[in-house]
Amino acid sequence: MPNLTSRRSFTTASIAFGTVLLASGMPGIASAQPVTFAGKTIEFVIPFGVGGGSDVWARFNAPFLSKYLPGNPNVVVKNVPGGGSITGANQFAANAKPDGLSVLGTSGSTQFPYLLGDPRVRYDYKDWQVVMAAPTGGVAYISSKLGVKSVKDLGKLRGQRLVYGSQGATSLDLVPLLGFRLLGLEVQHVFGMKSRGEGRLAFERGEANIDYQTSSAYIKNSLPLVKEGKAVPLFSWGVTDDNGNLIRDPAFPDLPHIGEAIQMATGKAPSGGEWEAFKAFLIAGFPAQKLLVLPKGTSPEIVEAYREAVRKMIKDPAYQAGKEDALGGYDQVTDKGAEALFKEATTIAPHARDWVRYHLSKNYNVAF
Repeated sequence: MPNLTSRRSFTTASIAFGTVLLASGMPGIASAQPVTFAGKTIEFVIPFGVGGGSDVWARFNAPFLSKYLPGNPNVVVKNVPGGGSITGANQFAANAKPDGLSVLGTSGSTQFPYLLGDPRVRYDYKDWQVVMAAPTGGVAYISSKLGVKSVKDLGKLRGQRLVYGSQGATSLDLVPLLGFRLLGLEVQHVFGMKSRGEGRLAFERGEANIDYQTSSAYIKNSLPLVKEGKAVPLFSWGVTDDNGNLIRDPAFPDLPHIGEAIQMATGKAPSGGEWEAFKAFLIAGFPAQKLLVLPKGTSPEIVEAYREAVRKMIKDPAYQAGKEDALGGYDQVTDKGAEALFKEATTIAPHARDWVRYHLSKNYNVAF
């Protein structure tokens, strides 16, 4: 301890102690410098091609991040498509430096292979720091020709085969694949659709008789089918509250969420291992569909700088004015809310993963 009666001894000891702090890497004067990205360019990596939902999301957010990150850096979107987003995520995990100059935007298509234990995955969400979570929603509907007026009437379809146009068993269409099963429906999933838009067109042509679309696409393209009497809405996928409970989507308050729909259709509240497995992918695909993350080793100061930028940008009047078209109207989440969604969207119990893998291998010839 320094001798408080001796100013010279105190000064000498202070200098020595400060030298030890700096040498040991402990927080000292140098680390207290404010974070700034002035004159820098930040790469916003999107592991998908140009023009898709994730690309639109990134390009909407990028200029607002530039506006509110300290130093007003240039934020550019870098598309790295391939492997259903695995390629870009792997590259980010291997190459991104923890200096705040590279961020990654993931989607349910990135979360699903991770949850399934896909051997191509070389990234670990546990290494990353979440900055923002972006929810979305969706509505399932059925052909009016089947005589179903609401989800309560699904019992009429026992023994009837439905047809759904799917992008693939391990794509985001894994959610309806598992969800329809929990509803007790017999559905033939016709794989090979390049987009949900193609699935809707198959429904319109009568090649499929059950479908779902994300919220914005449903409102724009599928709701007219409902108004024309060609389709009947069944349920929304729902959203989660602050405690992780599934609740009705505020965009569709009159529709039951999938949990309510299962209870209405089967007479029992959903529970058990199959429900827990489904819920893991449901959350990763919708309430926490998109995640903005920083790489392994990023300092708390840089993480906080990004979160503060998000806090400011989501209050920006221009952001609020544009989020309906760009984000489907859903609020972006940061801080503890983002951390909770991040954890739920990237965590699955081993037995639940094993059950889904077994189900996909046995019934859909998926090789892991």
